[in-house]
Amino acid sequence: MNDALVRVGRALRVVLLIALALLFLIPFYLLVRNGLSTDAEITSPDWTFFPATLQWGNIAEVFSDTTVPFARSLLNSALIAVATTLGTVLLAALAGYGLARIPYRHADAVFYAILGTLMVPAAVTFVPSFVLVSSLGWVSSLRGLIIPTLFSAFACFVFRQYFLGFPRELEDAARVDGLGYWRTFWRIVVPNSRPVFAAVATITFIGAWNAFLWPLVIGQDQNSWTVQVALSTLNTAQTVNLHGLFVAAAVSVLPLLLVFLFFQRWIVAGVERSGIDD
Repeated sequence: MNDALVRVGRALRVVLLIALALLFLIPFYLLVRNGLSTDAEITSPDWTFFPATLQWGNIAEVFSDTTVPFARSLLNSALIAVATTLGTVLLAALAGYGLARIPYRHADAVFYAILGTLMVPAAVTFVPSFVLVSSLGWVSSLRGLIIPTLFSAFACFVFRQYFLGFPRELEDAARVDGLGYWRTFWRIVVPNSRPVFAAVATITFIGAWNAFLWPLVIGQDQNSWTVQVALSTLNTAQTVNLHGLFVAAAVSVLPLLLVFLFFQRWIVAGVERSGIDD
């Protein structure tokens, strides 16, 4: 009887997982299906699983559109996301390790001040940030799109919580060998903290890739558009390009999907070991 209940329970879990997986895949199916259809097939009341003739030319049409530099936008998003990820991880890791390990009488006050910035709405700092970037002449430049977004209070918090639980024995052994805080961090702490680095890097990359409002305001020139800004121009009050919008959305999602699939186990491990629920 117990064995039968166990088998039934496992079967129900499998069915539930399959159902959830199908629900998760529906948006990706719609992107591919509509991206390879004509506008008439997308809006037709007679739904078909896939169009009779796949419109592969829609892909080339998106990249050849002179009004929307989509290829350039993909490159800009890749550069911004990679640079933002590297800069954020570096600054937050150094700040988190310093707050967790380097003795300083005001360390807690500094940490609470950093946490306080999480309570300030982004709308409050948006205009001052734009004025500062504009005064520096960074509008429509990668510097203006990257530098103001480098430091993340959330990433600093995650690193600090993780380093508080990092084994002190490893650091003490490094001190015996004559290593200071700087070399201990790079030679001992970083190599043994790969899960939290991967988790923060993945979350930061996804956030930088999906950013819209700041790139929309700062990237005023077409050559500085990101992929999210380019997507917004494909469907306006004057023009409606449904198949192009779906194709562009599918292409823009692909890098995020690959990054997430590659680092998904690190995300879970990094968050679990950061002590974020403490």
